[in-house]
Amino acid sequence: MTRSDAPPDPATAHAWTALGGDPALLGNVAYRAVSGGLPARLPVAELARATVGVCSLAAAELGARRSGGAVPEVRVDEGAVATAFVSERHLRIDGRKPTNFAPLSGFWRAADGWVRTHANYPHHRARLLAALGLSGDSGPDELAAALAGRPARAIQETVYAGGGLAVAVAEPGESEIPLGGLPLIESRWIGEGAPRPLPEAALPASGVRVLDLTRVIAGPVATRTLALLGADVLRIDSPGLPEDPDAHADTGFGKRSAALDLGAPEGRRTLEALLADADVVVTGYRPGALDRFGLAPDALLERHPGLIVAQLCAWGWSGPWVGRRGFDSLVQAATGIAAIEAKADADGHPGVLPAQALDHGTGYLLAAGVLRGLTARQEVGGGGHLRLSLAGTASWLLHGIAPVPRGGGSAYDPAPWLAETVSGLGTLRYACSPIAFPDGSVDGPLDWARPPGRLGVDAPRWL
Repeated sequence: MTRSDAPPDPATAHAWTALGGDPALLGNVAYRAVSGGLPARLPVAELARATVGVCSLAAAELGARRSGGAVPEVRVDEGAVATAFVSERHLRIDGRKPTNFAPLSGFWRAADGWVRTHANYPHHRARLLAALGLSGDSGPDELAAALAGRPARAIQETVYAGGGLAVAVAEPGESEIPLGGLPLIESRWIGEGAPRPLPEAALPASGVRVLDLTRVIAGPVATRTLALLGADVLRIDSPGLPEDPDAHADTGFGKRSAALDLGAPEGRRTLEALLADADVVVTGYRPGALDRFGLAPDALLERHPGLIVAQLCAWGWSGPWVGRRGFDSLVQAATGIAAIEAKADADGHPGVLPAQALDHGTGYLLAAGVLRGLTARQEVGGGGHLRLSLAGTASWLLHGIAPVPRGGGSAYDPAPWLAETVSGLGTLRYACSPIAFPDGSVDGPLDWARPPGRLGVDAPRWL
């Protein structure tokens, strides 16, 4: 493959600049086009391929720094990207198709518009129903009736006050979230010290220890990608906080999973021992939610100066919604995306993106930021702090990406990008990673070294 002399893809250039990357390397990324992948009114396909493109380039850059060679070229296949961005829909567990949204998660008509609810987790379902004065065994009909006579924003605030999840569907340009001030990526380098070079290895992140405190899709996609690239990723969950086992089956590839009660002294001691030997900490909780456990970024970096701390949240790191829970579907609704993608029918039913693209895209950007941080640490020492949000990625999709004219390319077919493996969870059909590797640098297609195991069964220690 020869270096492309074509102008850099604008979305890729924007993301790479936000990551602090060298613009001269943008010519090292090329794309193989397909037609029909991720169709939408908004430029979702451009967002998807750009996030995978910069993550692939960041991996190639780190590998080159470790080997002392030139940064190689990578070619991202848009078919692989489109398949990976809906990996949770392609997942099969012993032939069973998981349910991605519970019956009480979705769009509902309100007195003056629409609301979107999220009730996939039992505790969120219970809080939603309780906030609306409904019994715990209420179903979709009862919920629809309770919502139909109330204003959308009143529903939003009532459910939020009760600890549940519902947002009013915003019209384009009328979001309550100040999208104009949301950056795609925030980063800072903290402290000085001797460079911490990593030895040459077959994979860019080999030997890197990643402590994963994330859930659902975006954060686990980031750490799943780091595991693909060779990192020892240890996911930590509270034993009292439920997680969807099907979601873990999709995003748990390459990782180990341990349960740790951070509210107990023994759990805190174990965490601190893990942090002492970690290279990266990735968190996916609301701002400040983990600070009481000593996991505030400044406190972490004071105790462990060489860490790279990467944080992810839903609504951004300041503003009126900073403390609220959120998911991709809710961010789509609250930022005007659902209204833009509305169905062409008489009642104006809101629509959705063809993928949970805010989750997946932010996940690849987060992984790219970690990889670039590891490259910087090799050269200058110190530690890094990254912050991303689903709302920041939504703002980029709405205001920062121009559609690229699409011509040529084969018709999209997911089949080449699906694989099967036997695991402790059963036989899994899964989507392959879209991360591009330089031609000839890996013997065969790059895949995870291990399938997902059961949540919380591994010992909380490094390999």
